[in-house]
Amino acid sequence: MTRVFVYGTLKRGQPNNYRMFDTSNGKAELIASASTTQKYPLIITTQHNIPFLLNIPGQGHRVRGEIYKVDDKMLEFLDDFESVPQMYQRTLVKLEVEEWEGKGEGEERLAGGSMTEAFVYSTTTYQPDWPSLQSYGSYDAYGDHGLQYETREARERCSRVAEEED
Repeated sequence: MTRVFVYGTLKRGQPNNYRMFDTSNGKAELIASASTTQKYPLIITTQHNIPFLLNIPGQGHRVRGEIYKVDDKMLEFLDDFESVPQMYQRTLVKLEVEEWEGKGEGEERLAGGSMTEAFVYSTTTYQPDWPSLQSYGSYDAYGDHGLQYETREARERCSRVAEEED
């Protein structure tokens, strides 16, 4: 099992969280809420208002998210979902546990304030103006930033309609 830190639409209460529990994608278990130990720019951009964690340590904010324990099948699904390596790259990040939520089967229980590592989907491939965009410490697709996230399904529907109109 591999630990993955999610900070955007895959978190609880967010539009893509259901994908973490779709057993056809593999197995995932939420084990903790955590924050990055370093600051990173977490921005919302593109015409679809997608959250991106820019791999620029030292800029932005300590980013809050969740750590999941995933099996190889889920890791493969997530790599595909996150368009690795074209859009995102999967790298290790150091995290400070805020609250342990795991069931603990064969898993070392980490107290709040403990340090651990997990893989994160961040990007070194971005537009030149992205580092200057507003950065967030936590992402919420329904937040007061006013940037409505467009789901992948909605994007695909729009593409199909545009193709049919051509």
